[in-house]
Amino acid sequence: MKLMKTEDAIGQILCHDITQIIKGVTKDAVFQKGHVITKEDIPVLLSVGKDHIYIWENNENMLHENDAAQILYDLCKNENMRPSEIKEGKIELIAQCDGLLKIDREKLNKINALGEMMIASRHGDFPVKAGDKIAGMRVIPLVIEKEKMERAKEAGGMSPVFELKLFLKKKAGIVTTGNEVYYGRIQDTFTPVIKEKISEYSVELIGQEVCNDNSQMITAAIHRLLEKGADMVICTGGMSVDPDDRTPAAIRDAAQSVVTYGAPVLPGAMFLLAYTPNGIPIMGLPGCVMYAKRTIFDLALPRIIADERLEKEDFAMMGEGGLCLSCSVCTFPNCGFGK
Repeated sequence: MKLMKTEDAIGQILCHDITQIIKGVTKDAVFQKGHVITKEDIPVLLSVGKDHIYIWENNENMLHENDAAQILYDLCKNENMRPSEIKEGKIELIAQCDGLLKIDREKLNKINALGEMMIASRHGDFPVKAGDKIAGMRVIPLVIEKEKMERAKEAGGMSPVFELKLFLKKKAGIVTTGNEVYYGRIQDTFTPVIKEKISEYSVELIGQEVCNDNSQMITAAIHRLLEKGADMVICTGGMSVDPDDRTPAAIRDAAQSVVTYGAPVLPGAMFLLAYTPNGIPIMGLPGCVMYAKRTIFDLALPRIIADERLEKEDFAMMGEGGLCLSCSVCTFPNCGFGK
């Protein structure tokens, strides 16, 4: 780049976008990179505070901010994503469909640690909708060494930083447990909550079994739903440590392995996740899912519907951010819960 007085820049080529900010009205590029400056442009440039201006000088060892941003985009993009228009040296990554956002955090951190470049994203392991912004990226200076962008490519490796896993068409079965419901002492208010939450992901409910507190009865109900073709089984009630709460034992008998009984998340500490021998998840939901706005179920469900097999380590990492603040106006997932 070459710095020169704005009044002397007639006929020169702008090497970066010039932004005009009018409070409450606009923040946009009044001139874009590549614009040839005319006499009429001088008053406009001065009005946005540009007494001096950078014009473009070719240098084979340097890259313009737009070209460098394109390299960062290429390191980030994956299927089901599209770029925004490059504007003021920045590209945004946009979701083209609903799905679960996955981030290679190690690569993201390596690239950001190089300096003079940045990739900012939303949190991974959360659902996004078509049209949502996934990330934005740019380099900090107007020009950057080509060698530094080569180092970014090395840090990025062969696979993209971001992945958008599609939600699969799942079939769910619900096992409602508890003597109080089975014998009609109280109304089942848990199942409507589960139906509402799985409907957000177009999950088909193929059956519901209502059981008392007999663990063998609960296990048999789980097996019946699996035989009907359930891709997941959700058990409600009986998840505490009270002697009459037999659901955890019943799930253990029905599954091959229990991933976790308990999670560092409030609400939702008594959550249970297990898998059958052929990998079908069975969840035991604590009572808080029935009355709390957002719980551990909201963190685990989208990942399961995206066919991600959760491990014990996934739950161990939920402690930081695992406390829902029960805000009077819930903005989940645009909040700190689960992050």
